[in-house]
Amino acid sequence: MKTSIKNKLVLVAMLGTITSYANLMPALSSSEDIKPIMLTLDNVREGQRLLIKSDNGTILYRESIDKTGFYKKEFDLTSLPNGNYFFEFDKDYEIKIIPFEVKGTIVTFNKDESRSIFKPVVTAKDNVVTIDKLALNNEPMEIEIFFDSGAYELIHSEEVSGIQTIQKAYKLLEKVTGNYKIVCKTEGRVFVTYFKV
Repeated sequence: MKTSIKNKLVLVAMLGTITSYANLMPALSSSEDIKPIMLTLDNVREGQRLLIKSDNGTILYRESIDKTGFYKKEFDLTSLPNGNYFFEFDKDYEIKIIPFEVKGTIVTFNKDESRSIFKPVVTAKDNVVTIDKLALNNEPMEIEIFFDSGAYELIHSEEVSGIQTIQKAYKLLEKVTGNYKIVCKTEGRVFVTYFKV
């Protein structure tokens, strides 16, 4: 009889323990409420980059696209602290920015605030350098040209603004051969191109 009472007490104690853990379970895994976000991108190319950045520009995730074609991947963005973030898809001549906000288990994409930054395209042939850039919102661009004479020294600087298609051409002195650097600053970004004449 004593053994029977002991077994019943052990059983009651075990049931009490299991019940207390069962009450904790929903708090530990609310995976029913959390749904991963599926990001799909068309026409990606090998070597392009996908980033997730915080609102202050800190890179939280970085991936180099490993095959050309269609990109599809799930992200659990609810693990991020509450705040504003954005995906940044860095292509050859364009950076596509897709902002989103995290509040608890809710992730909201701000599609109206999605935008593109078009990169300046610098080409150098012989002693002529051209810079082309789409500036659909007439955003200004600062252009600086440097020559390497042991250390890079500024040889030309100007700001271009008020036009949607920036097209600039610079003729460098034929007798001054060597390494050059062009720095273009626009929309809070800096784009640097090195070339040799």
